[in-house]
Amino acid sequence: MDYFSGYISALVEQLSHLPGIGPKTAQRLAFYIISQPAEKAERLASSILDARRNVRYCKNCCTLTDEELCPVCSNPKRDKKTIMVVETPRDQAAYEKTGKYGGVYHVLHGAISPMLGIGPDDIRLKELMARLSGDVDEVIIATNSSLEGETTAMYISRLIKPTGIRVTRIASGVPVGGDLENIDEVTLLRALEGRRQL
Repeated sequence: MDYFSGYISALVEQLSHLPGIGPKTAQRLAFYIISQPAEKAERLASSILDARRNVRYCKNCCTLTDEELCPVCSNPKRDKKTIMVVETPRDQAAYEKTGKYGGVYHVLHGAISPMLGIGPDDIRLKELMARLSGDVDEVIIATNSSLEGETTAMYISRLIKPTGIRVTRIASGVPVGGDLENIDEVTLLRALEGRRQL
């Protein structure tokens, strides 16, 4: 049974399809949008449509952008000889927020997962290998510490090592504020192996 008019119910339903948005949050967002001035709601709708129509893949690193090259790839100050491989544009954004990485990226848009039927041809590995024919000194593999991320990291490492390009993997370990007793064995082992001198 619908509690609201058709328009409100349709808006709630569409918002509930967004990741991480359940029915209650969708309802709260719908009422917020409806309570705003019409111009504000129109700007929101317009920005969604504009982004959907104009955002594409960077021709170099495959991240999302509205230009031929993303801001990182088009920045002459970035070290083009160091490429960090990440799974998603969100992962790239996380590293950019640190302000400490000066190289460029390559976004795979996924990770190898045989259980889900995602193989090497389903992610942007061909584009990465094409980039390596240029002047590249190091590839930093920054995939997630999940089974899929580790599988992808190993696969990429095996592909790149014969080229002579240095391949490194980001360290992973104990998060700040984490209790050792609550951390899984693989994370603890990686933390131990990635230790450094103080």
